[in-house]
Amino acid sequence: MKNQSILAVTGKSVEKFTGDLVVYCAGQQKNKMPLCEDFVKKIIQPAWKTGGFSGKKGEFLLAYTALTGSKRYRKMTCGRIGIVGLGETASSVDEAREQLRLAGGTVAAEAKKCKAKKVLVVLPEWLDMAVVDAAEALSEGLLLGNYCFDKYKEKKGEGEELQPVRSFMLAGAGSAAAMRRGMKSGRAAALAACRARDMANEPGNIWTPAKFADFAEKLAGRYALKCRIIEKPTMKKLGMGGLLAVNQGSDLPPKLVVLEYISDKKNPTLMLVGKGLTFDSGGISLKPAKGMEDMKYDMCGGAAVLTTMQVVGEERPGNVNVVALVPATDNMSGAAAFKPGDIITHFGGKTSEVINTDAEGRLILADALAWGIKTYAPDAVVDLATLTGAVIIGLGHHRTGLLSNNDSLAQRVSEAGERSGEPFWRLPLGPEYSKQLESKVADLKNVGGRSAGTITAAAYLQEFIGDTPWAHCDVAGTAWNFTEKSYVPKGPSGIAVRTLVTLIRQWKPLQ
Repeated sequence: MKNQSILAVTGKSVEKFTGDLVVYCAGQQKNKMPLCEDFVKKIIQPAWKTGGFSGKKGEFLLAYTALTGSKRYRKMTCGRIGIVGLGETASSVDEAREQLRLAGGTVAAEAKKCKAKKVLVVLPEWLDMAVVDAAEALSEGLLLGNYCFDKYKEKKGEGEELQPVRSFMLAGAGSAAAMRRGMKSGRAAALAACRARDMANEPGNIWTPAKFADFAEKLAGRYALKCRIIEKPTMKKLGMGGLLAVNQGSDLPPKLVVLEYISDKKNPTLMLVGKGLTFDSGGISLKPAKGMEDMKYDMCGGAAVLTTMQVVGEERPGNVNVVALVPATDNMSGAAAFKPGDIITHFGGKTSEVINTDAEGRLILADALAWGIKTYAPDAVVDLATLTGAVIIGLGHHRTGLLSNNDSLAQRVSEAGERSGEPFWRLPLGPEYSKQLESKVADLKNVGGRSAGTITAAAYLQEFIGDTPWAHCDVAGTAWNFTEKSYVPKGPSGIAVRTLVTLIRQWKPLQ
């Protein structure tokens, strides 16, 4: 993994920086010179006058210190200066945070182009934003934008995208301690998201249910978490018919991966559940061949949940307990595969008629949710799953579908997403949708027809929730091919890791 770039705060003067590139920020102003530090204007002015740079989002201006004509810059050890545009003044803190993330992603991309290995970024003094927030957002953008995955390439580092920056430094006015706090928070969340991307990029013949279990066990050892792996024989004893049915056509045994962080037994417990479908062929209800290779990404929910626990282990919050569950299997069409028309019995006794074996995610999540709620009695549950193609039809690749039985929890998830640059859109639930799941031969059926497919999938899960506050996040449209951003690569995005981290960092008991 090439995503462990050094990120640090320096108190040294910019003039003494011995790296490859120093970067300043500039804001766009209508019919005016870009907003920036006074001494940077000498570099920007010629480009602005000729229409070459206005400070708009995504712009980047590169200059050489020896050619600036400024005594200040000629004294600099670093030979190159970059100016990155933030765009027009943000209307909210969340918008400003996203501007800095995008700027960080742009800096990482431009640094790769000019083969810079050591980069210093100066936080803008003119930005009306707390230093801790600015440093956090910029750190996220730099590390997320610096991501690459070339593990399986024989010739590494030949393309621009394969030359990540080795180290980033942050500098600027304001409290150095606050800058370090923000940098540390941004780094932890960004590296966790990059790790989730790594998991998703691994092929299905490498990232198996056993890999999920191995990763969880290593996290438990590193951060003093409690890990439990529920194996197939125990699943049979517990009656986890959904997870067992989906696994029937596979040569690889399923796993239910459980990680616990207990700060205090008196604290509220947040339970996270992530779909860990390591490859989805559709089973007997076989998917079309075109694009099936992307079905290795069907485990992105599980990846997000486990890498969130990496941050929990590092930061060890004192006000909340966090339990993570990942039901993991693949969905294959082997000789013993479950079939349309089969009836399965979930944990707890509820029966389900299988209409379509490609609606398997809800089957494995239902067992995990029902067992987890009975075992841990959580105060709230959030599940993440690449659950339905219908959510892409409804929301495209721009927002994650959010469904919930609790307004307060839904609002918190949505606000955490806005703060993280990972927006949600809430969809309704209700008995009219649950009615579509009625079966003549079982308690329910696993699909409710084409209409409202995302909602009926969530309604299926709701059958196993009871009264526990619960939010379901359908990330099928955002886990890969997410809205194009400078800090989000093509392929898996690592979506919702930073949202979950923000949710946990700001956790308060539900009213």
